[in-house]
Amino acid sequence: MDFCSSNFWIYISIYQTLSESFIKDDSFVFYLGDNVIVGGIKRFLEEFRNSNNNCQLVLSKVKDPQRFGVPEIKKGKIIKVEEKPKAPKSNFAVTGIYFYDSHIFEAVNNIKPGWRGELEISDAHQYLIDKEYRVGYSEITGWWKDTGKPEDLIEANRLVLEQIINHKESIIQGKVDNHSEIIGKVIIEKEAKILNSNILGPVIIGKNTIVENSYIGPFTAIYYDCQILNSEIEYSIIMEKSKIIDIETRIERSILGKSIEIVKGNSRPKTQRFILGDQSNIKL
Repeated sequence: MDFCSSNFWIYISIYQTLSESFIKDDSFVFYLGDNVIVGGIKRFLEEFRNSNNNCQLVLSKVKDPQRFGVPEIKKGKIIKVEEKPKAPKSNFAVTGIYFYDSHIFEAVNNIKPGWRGELEISDAHQYLIDKEYRVGYSEITGWWKDTGKPEDLIEANRLVLEQIINHKESIIQGKVDNHSEIIGKVIIEKEAKILNSNILGPVIIGKNTIVENSYIGPFTAIYYDCQILNSEIEYSIIMEKSKIIDIETRIERSILGKSIEIVKGNSRPKTQRFILGDQSNIKL
């Protein structure tokens, strides 16, 4: 497999080594995993199936189109697609949801690196346009998030958890003791334990997680096998097997990865210890 700093180079190599021989002449959907959309893609799939398009892009209006691939549209037709333009020709972003027939393989095998020195998926779409293949589009009318930045992931989590509010009642499959209080809509999975704690929904707490002597506030998602002891958290994402123990200050608008430990230290002299990965961000 070829490799460079561009994710799309890897994407093309996957096409060449795996997908093309498998897909052959079939049509297919290519969905980037960092895209979150309410309601799924069934409507867009039907629009593609009912068209004679070779490619169907899914667009969404955004405030900062320069972060995305941007279409130029005239008379309801896409005439150009540019990747992360300095001067966007529209306020639409090309989302990471694409519908293709087999002509996309011709496109990805013929494009060259763009102005950023990288192979761009937008150039594959432009190739199809230039060769007069049929490139159509659908528009997202609800919410969509590209979770490429931490704050986008937190916002997407909020939007997903808002859907819990539409449930008729909470789903509590784990243990909640008599000293705990549940307010609002929550999902507590099997074998989770809520002990002497306050949970204010919307909140999801995963399997085998223990919350004790703690407060879990709105728009918080806690995955499985976590421990939250003597601490307060809200508007955050906590991945599996993480521990937050004896933290006096409320944690909010935060993302904790797998097997993270935040524990109050009692040693003298008082110090703060960190083991941080790439692009970590801590505010004390």
